[in-house]
Amino acid sequence: MSESLNKAPAQLKKNNINLEDTPLEPTVELKKLWNNIHTAMRKEFGEAIFRSWLKPLTLRAYYHGTMEVSVPTRFMRDWIQTHYAERISAMCTEQNPDVKRVQIVVVQNAILDDKPDESSKDTESAVANLDLKASIAEISSPLDQRFTFDSFVVGKPNALAHAAARRVCESASVPFNPLFLYGGVGLGKTHLMHAIAHVMATDFPEKVVMYLSAEKFMYQFVKALRANETMNFKDQFRSVDVLMIDDIQFIAGKDSTQEEFFHTFNALVDQNKQIIISSDKAPSDLTGIDERLRSRLAWGLVADIHPSTYELRLGILHSKREKLGANVPDSVLEFLALKVTSNIRELEGALNRIVAHADVTKQEITLESTQEVLQDLLRSHDRRITIDEIQRKVAEHYNLRLTDMHSARRARQVARPRQVAMYLSKLLTARSLPEIGRKFGGRDHTTVMHAIRKVEELMGDDAQIAQDVEVVRRALTG
Repeated sequence: MSESLNKAPAQLKKNNINLEDTPLEPTVELKKLWNNIHTAMRKEFGEAIFRSWLKPLTLRAYYHGTMEVSVPTRFMRDWIQTHYAERISAMCTEQNPDVKRVQIVVVQNAILDDKPDESSKDTESAVANLDLKASIAEISSPLDQRFTFDSFVVGKPNALAHAAARRVCESASVPFNPLFLYGGVGLGKTHLMHAIAHVMATDFPEKVVMYLSAEKFMYQFVKALRANETMNFKDQFRSVDVLMIDDIQFIAGKDSTQEEFFHTFNALVDQNKQIIISSDKAPSDLTGIDERLRSRLAWGLVADIHPSTYELRLGILHSKREKLGANVPDSVLEFLALKVTSNIRELEGALNRIVAHADVTKQEITLESTQEVLQDLLRSHDRRITIDEIQRKVAEHYNLRLTDMHSARRARQVARPRQVAMYLSKLLTARSLPEIGRKFGGRDHTTVMHAIRKVEELMGDDAQIAQDVEVVRRALTG
């Protein structure tokens, strides 16, 4: 029996020696096997989860096909048992088929770190931190794995918010408190908050991060009030290193919730803990929020996310197309970027729909099929077409300033798009030639006539011009 203990697991399998013959005390080879499992767990579950939950697992014994490991608290055992034990057991079996199961037991003095000289005080602190992380994990909202900094497309409308979010992640200390992100629906506030949380989990796994909506904060507070557990509520929310509250506007008019958040805010700031808030409005514009709370929300850096530009929308679509690995023509992306302007979420959803439709029907994606698949969405964006709207769409498509539509500049890179806009104004509106001319910097009606004829001529000879006109026309008409 002792002879088998000195052989590596691979050799044991080769010689058909059963690990059930080994004694309770782990052998050198068993420890090597467990070290391999540790490496595999770190790779599969990621550094943050490994350090928070799995690193404290300590090998104790092997008997009758069971690998016994220990953790320092019952809560940790239950959490690992629910979320990771089945996979860990499978990994052990993959390493050596004689291991049939993993048994997790609670041993309060279980090792929590590689350091052999760790003091009992540090151990208790580590255990307490793990228990806190576990309780916070139950309260926090789940993070979307897609919402990372790598998948966030940066442009002028969101550059400040993006830079501020990066700064929070890269700073050893708190750079500004709070970081307040605001903007309309679907512009990227939640994406940035999730990205921050992901970086914190990877780069600062020792930090306790809580992310949840303001609505969920209110729910947890009311729940604590009803259960007479407000002290536990206070302890949890004031013990975190980073508190992230999404859509703070939802506590407007909720006086008791605002009062509690006010005191939580102050407690965390006093401890130099990071607070990150998002809202649909700037702090000064929040109605139904107490003045003293609004004042504190504006203490740090207030970063707004403007409505997206055509350039940013097109960049997002190109990035999304690459991730999907889909064959979507540039003309379709340009059409979507011009037509779906409300928010990024709807824009990405539109691209997902046409890709899914093409996959199911086995048809190529074209402007015509896109218009058919998205007819309900495009109809919701329909409105009376104006010359101002035409000028804006054309300027966006050609990456020009809107003022170029009215200017006296005659350079081809400006004059040709202006002629396209005049042509579309005649095609899509009921305005007379003199009226169109006035909207283009007071030009004469003969200039408009010349522009219309020129574009019609070019559309017959130049495929790119014809495509540009068609993309903008479809964006305007749906």
